[in-house]
Amino acid sequence: MKWITATWRGVALLTLFCCASTFADTSRPNVVLILADDLGYCDSELYGCDDVPTPNLMRIAEEGVRFTDGYVTSPVCSPSRASLLTGLYQQRFGHEFLPAKPTDGLPDSEKTLAEALKSHGYATGIVGKWHLGLDLKFNPTNYGFDEFFGSLEGWTDYIDPKRDDVNISRPGRPPLPEGPWQGRRNYNVIMRGTEPVVEDEYLTEAYTREALEFIERHQDQPFFLYVPHLAVHQPLQVTQRYYDQFPHIKDESRRVYAAMTVALDVSVGAILNSLERHELLENTLVIFLSDNGAGVADYCTNDPLRLGKQTLFEGGVRVPFVMQWPGTVPRGKTFESPVSALDVYPTVMAAVGAPVKHGDGVDLMPYVDGSKQGQPHKTLYWRSGANWAIRHYDWKLIHAGGRDWLYNLAEDIGERSNLADTEIRTLRKLRRIHRRWNDRMLSPAWKSMGTKTSPAFSVDGVQIDWPV
Repeated sequence: MKWITATWRGVALLTLFCCASTFADTSRPNVVLILADDLGYCDSELYGCDDVPTPNLMRIAEEGVRFTDGYVTSPVCSPSRASLLTGLYQQRFGHEFLPAKPTDGLPDSEKTLAEALKSHGYATGIVGKWHLGLDLKFNPTNYGFDEFFGSLEGWTDYIDPKRDDVNISRPGRPPLPEGPWQGRRNYNVIMRGTEPVVEDEYLTEAYTREALEFIERHQDQPFFLYVPHLAVHQPLQVTQRYYDQFPHIKDESRRVYAAMTVALDVSVGAILNSLERHELLENTLVIFLSDNGAGVADYCTNDPLRLGKQTLFEGGVRVPFVMQWPGTVPRGKTFESPVSALDVYPTVMAAVGAPVKHGDGVDLMPYVDGSKQGQPHKTLYWRSGANWAIRHYDWKLIHAGGRDWLYNLAEDIGERSNLADTEIRTLRKLRRIHRRWNDRMLSPAWKSMGTKTSPAFSVDGVQIDWPV
């Protein structure tokens, strides 16, 4: 009898332990971080523009919070991604420019969000564009990701351009360099882990497929899924399915770009639907943003912001940014104070019950739910070689090409009225604040790629080079 009692007591304790373990797992939210590439402030419906329907991005905004003043730390891909995944200004570890050589990339001294979550029992996966180093040592699997499917670099075909169902605009591609990709469709090889693979699907859809399969595999444990899409970065390539939705757009580049944006939105919807189908939506923190603004081109738009990618004007660094977590993030909230991609790391870690005590970002959740008042950031900083910028409350100072541009963003979101000659005290104050920050940063770990890939833009009659 004692043996039977002890046995049943053991079974009961084991059952209690298993249930507790299950509860502990389900009580920790899953995290899905979706990053668009070069999506402009007005390229979706998020901020009052309606040229291209993006119901799934709107779905996140309506079920969660829409940030009107969401910023990234760089107007180009790689440095922006470095700060997103580390929660640090990239100047703290020298990742100021695009990697110019295969040996350039994210230093292994920096702990990524994936590494932090993996150490807390999360399954981690990346599907999409990495762009933090080409050498084998920079593979995402060395930075906390259990699984990787995507490209190491930032430029690849979406699909075989010669296929009959592909529509292309501005396909001007440089010749393939010598390397292992010779004879392949892609300019850069698509990888699964550390092995190259041949991918025949339209890349936005292939990334969606892989994201859904990751969710399916890990639905019974806490997971972190990072989906840095190539869309809507060049080359402008899209399949007939999306292209046919815009017969009214006569400009070919604009039509292809709009179709690519819809493909991106459909991907977001598929991920949300998968979470809902697996009854994970209520327990998943979903964050969507772009790595920088849209390029300065006729087919995309950052309205009402000025200029775009590669520049430090608002169009280059203020991006679409939305977040949802049903039951935790208030539904349909618009948050108008400045926030940063730097905040993703601490926000996620606080959400999973492991707040971080370092970094340059802040946990946004108390500000979003109203338990904490004020602004998450009174000051944000940028530096790209000799060009730099600072936003301090509503004041924005840009120093580029040896000239200063000063704006009050509360009154001049389009940065049209330069107050540098009249608001001298404010200009000097912002210069001092930026200098103190700059003095704590490192010099770039490698030289910029120069201006060959970064055209000079004319600002108020001044030609400015923006090194990348």
